[in-house]
Amino acid sequence: MGAIKVGTASWTDRTLLDSGWYPQTADDPEKRLAYYARQFPLVEVDATYYSPPAERTARLWAQRTPAGFTFNVKAFSLLTGHPTRPGALYKDLRPETDKKNLYPDDLAPQAYEEVWTRFLAALDPLVAAGKLGALLFQFPPWFTIRRDNKQYLLEVAKRCAPLRPVYEFRHASWFDGDNADETLAFLREHRLAYVCVDMPQGHRSSVPPVLAATADLAVVRFHGHSDKWTSRDIHEKFGYRYSDRELRDWAPKLRELADSTGETHVLMNNCYRDFAQTNAATLAGLLDAD
Repeated sequence: MGAIKVGTASWTDRTLLDSGWYPQTADDPEKRLAYYARQFPLVEVDATYYSPPAERTARLWAQRTPAGFTFNVKAFSLLTGHPTRPGALYKDLRPETDKKNLYPDDLAPQAYEEVWTRFLAALDPLVAAGKLGALLFQFPPWFTIRRDNKQYLLEVAKRCAPLRPVYEFRHASWFDGDNADETLAFLREHRLAYVCVDMPQGHRSSVPPVLAATADLAVVRFHGHSDKWTSRDIHEKFGYRYSDRELRDWAPKLRELADSTGETHVLMNNCYRDFAQTNAATLAGLLDAD
């Protein structure tokens, strides 16, 4: 069985800080990250979706964590075709516009290329320290299964090489009927890593919990099953605590997935108070026990 690393999709959420999960001695960002890294071997950085990272920040992450610790980094919104606030862009690359949100076509080609270059270059300290695991490309609900979108998956892999992008879809077309086999076959053919998800069903963005390895890294993200998935309040959307029974049911499935790949990353994204950290610790214990 390949190695399984379990972690969470945040360590700085305000409700987590208020929950009492951190000891009182972890009273600044450096101490909190160090404490988190003693509990888990993996974390996902979601803040980079909202604003591209700074190299200095990545250097601090590398310095404040032990050898063998892994950061997965979520791709900047512009690079996955999500609406992006003009203020989130690098100041010298912002176009003159009154638009509330920007998309790749709103930038000059040279500016768009520079966003890619700066985003990846900022992660160099993590790469140098051997602590960059994967780059999470989570695509929007309108990113459907079609030829040009498949080509973009290949383009992302080429741009990121030798770094590892992993792909999360948010449109059911990728797994409708025979499309599931087509999607997985395409990813395997090109050795592109697929992100398995556990999430609420019945919504436009819903994807079924298909567990499959398409490369030598598998990623599973747990979003919870909140009945307020469409809420604009992120804590209502992800405020779901998995029961021990649910996690016990998942443990053998994750071990089976790990049997078919070199490494598996499991991330709890139910980031409200200490829900993710508590569930991650329970799941890690179940996997270790078995």
